[in-house]
Amino acid sequence: MASPPSLAALHLLLLLLLFLPSTSFSDPDDEACLSNLHRSLEDPANKLYNWTRPNFASPCNGFTSYLQGATCNNGRVFKLSLSALSLRGTISPFLSNCTNLQTLDLSSNSLSGPIPQALSALLNLAVLNLSSNLLSGPIPPQLALCAYLNIIDLHSNLLSGPIPDQLGLLVRLSSFDVSDNHLEGLVPPLLSNRSNTGLPRFNASSFAGNKGLYGFPLPPMRERGLSVLAIVGIGLGSGLLSLVLSFTAVCIWLRVTEREAMMPGEEGKISHLMPDY
Repeated sequence: MASPPSLAALHLLLLLLLFLPSTSFSDPDDEACLSNLHRSLEDPANKLYNWTRPNFASPCNGFTSYLQGATCNNGRVFKLSLSALSLRGTISPFLSNCTNLQTLDLSSNSLSGPIPQALSALLNLAVLNLSSNLLSGPIPPQLALCAYLNIIDLHSNLLSGPIPDQLGLLVRLSSFDVSDNHLEGLVPPLLSNRSNTGLPRFNASSFAGNKGLYGFPLPPMRERGLSVLAIVGIGLGSGLLSLVLSFTAVCIWLRVTEREAMMPGEEGKISHLMPDY
């Protein structure tokens, strides 16, 4: 049986533990996500000044974040908003380790390279904004695995290839913008507002600025007409061919005429007039 002083000491210890500031512990996945993302980026304006190793090891304290552009929820990073920070470099595939991420906004920077297929592992992702960068290559069809996506904004990049049909299966998708890229092919019917699925679909502004795209809500594919240079070339070639044919015809006519002038009867008449020596 504990003595009264020992019982009082136990109560005091419990009170101290209760009111001591909580110690945050890093999720190893978040740490790998953030440290590798930082390594893949160039930060000439030093906007990510507090993205340091100690903060990668402990980025969150409950709902408080120690990192510029990061938002925490219950000790995990659930939002990264690094828009318009003059960042360069590439998008790290290790972002897939931030498994609690719901918003990823890297817009209005100078990021290059492809969109990593590994982003498809962000199963809680609702907002993906990579617009106004220098990203190239195809749009990964694997993004369709992020079933909670509400917003996909990829406008003003250098993306090429077709728009994956699989993205039309994202039933929560309410905002979609791939304008001003180098995309080509048919606009997926499930992303156009002609579909009869009852889903909210998208108008021409979502696809504008891609010369190779066609199909509703854009105009249908047009047959490629002859360019002005091709027309000029054909005209010049036809004129040259006509000139060659005309010249050839004149040469043939002169040769035939010459042969007629040298026929045997004519030669006899000429020799008869020649004096004898």
